[in-house]
Amino acid sequence: MPQVRSVFISDIHLGTRACQADRLLDFLREHPSDYLYMVGDIIDFWAMNRGIHWSVAQNTVVQKVLRRARGGCKVFFIPGNHDEALREYSGIGFGDIRVEAEWVHETADGRRYWLVHGDEYDQVTRHHRWVAVLGDVAYNTLVRINLWLSRVRRVLRRPGYWSLAGYAKQKVKRAVNFIFDFEASIAHAAHRKGVDGVICGHIHWAADTQIEGVRYLNCGDWVDSCTAIVEHLDGRMEVVRWGVPRAYGAAQPVFDRADLPGLATARMADPAASSGISRRMP
Repeated sequence: MPQVRSVFISDIHLGTRACQADRLLDFLREHPSDYLYMVGDIIDFWAMNRGIHWSVAQNTVVQKVLRRARGGCKVFFIPGNHDEALREYSGIGFGDIRVEAEWVHETADGRRYWLVHGDEYDQVTRHHRWVAVLGDVAYNTLVRINLWLSRVRRVLRRPGYWSLAGYAKQKVKRAVNFIFDFEASIAHAAHRKGVDGVICGHIHWAADTQIEGVRYLNCGDWVDSCTAIVEHLDGRMEVVRWGVPRAYGAAQPVFDRADLPGLATARMADPAASSGISRRMP
């Protein structure tokens, strides 16, 4: 029997060395579901153009998703910008996996959530592709450095998980402004559609907050933070940070939109510190 009704994951970036496929496999084993939504950037064709890294664990992720689809789980693939080549198959699908450019999911308690990857609401990706590709290379470099730092921290027996990419986002005001602008833009679009909420990915920043009366949920990623969204059997939505010690969450700051000029006053807590987000150890 499924432990949760729905699972939402995004930004796995299969085909890259930074993909944390082992943790994702642990998460999927612990969360059988009736619905599985893959909300974009599942396969990283951008990075694979520069070089392919395809591990046994990454192959197992693909096989596990296919088995879930064959076993009756309703699997949806909503392509993102890194796997945008698959958007031409929207409405067609691959076997038991349905491909859609966007979708509306109705929860067990009757709420309607618009599912979209979100790159259409990122002005850099939309209008300055070369800048987005350069930024992607820089981000992947930070993540790879972080993998090395994590090994050093384990050798030194330093407690807790520390994210270099997350630290950079927290400290660079321009990055924080970008996140808030993206959230406001996509929430505004969801408000116009008349849905109760939006579930997206793209910016690798898990979140659960209210904007313009719309519940904004971001899946995060499986490169750096290892986060996902689950819908419980009663329709309750939760963001889960997988495999990160609880001590990590206590040290994270809380951002307030009112602290940044030109932004709405709605609050956005850091994923690990938000009351709607839990941390699970596999």
